[in-house]
Amino acid sequence: MEEILKQLQDGTLSVAEAKERLATYENLGFAKVDHHRKKRQGFPEIIYGEGKSPEQITAIIEAIKAKNNDVLVTRINKEKAEAILMQHSELTYNETAQILYWKQQTKSADEANGYIAVVCAGTSDLRVAEEAAVTAEVLGSNVHRIYDVGVAGIHRLLDNLEEIQQATASIVVAGMEGALPSVVGGLVSHPVIAVPTSVGYGANFNGLAALLTMLNSCASGVSVVNIDNGFGGAYNAVIIDRLANKQ
Repeated sequence: MEEILKQLQDGTLSVAEAKERLATYENLGFAKVDHHRKKRQGFPEIIYGEGKSPEQITAIIEAIKAKNNDVLVTRINKEKAEAILMQHSELTYNETAQILYWKQQTKSADEANGYIAVVCAGTSDLRVAEEAAVTAEVLGSNVHRIYDVGVAGIHRLLDNLEEIQQATASIVVAGMEGALPSVVGGLVSHPVIAVPTSVGYGANFNGLAALLTMLNSCASGVSVVNIDNGFGGAYNAVIIDRLANKQ
C-alpha cells in the first residue's frame, strides 16, 4: 500500500490504477474474486469447479492469473477441463484428482524441508487421495504417496511405516469402516488428517460410517475433514507443513 501511495504521489500511477490495485476483490458479476486472500491466508483463492460453467471458470482463472497468482480448480470434470484447456493450454489437468492447475513457479520444494505423506487405504479411494496429493503439491509442499495400504492387509502399511513416520503430517484417506487413520495415529508422532470417503457397501451410508469411525478415533492427534474432502485435508496439512518448516 505504501508503494502504491508513493507512486500515486509521484504521478507514476493514476487514481484509477491505484484504486484497482488497492481493491480487495474483483467483481465479475457472477463472482467476486478475492485477490487479497493470499495476503490474509498465504494462498490465493481456489476455484470450486462443480456448478460453474467453463466460461465462468475461465473468467475467474484469467482474473487470478492477471494478479500473478497460481491457479487451482477442484472438482472439475474432464469435459469442462478440456473446454478450458482449449483456451489455456498452459494449465495442467489431473483426471484422477479432477483438478486443473497452473503454477507460476515450477521449482520444486526443497526435499530437506520435509514432506506430507498421503496414505490411502485402497485403490477405490484414489480419486480423493489424488485430490489431496495434487492440492498439497500445488500449494507448495512435497508429497509422498503411500497407496493401497488398508487395514485388511496391515503388513502393507507396516512395510511403509518408516516413510510415514518421517513425514511432517499425514493425510489418511479411507472408506468402508474408515479404520486406517486410527491405526496410523497410533504409530506416528505428527498430526494426522483423516479423510473419509464415500466408498463402501450400503451400511457405509455413502461415507457416514467412515466419518463416524474417524470422529470417534481412540488415537490422539487425529483430526477429521468432511466426506471425500481431499482438498480440505490437504489444505490443513500444508498449513502444518509450512509452520513446521517456517516457509
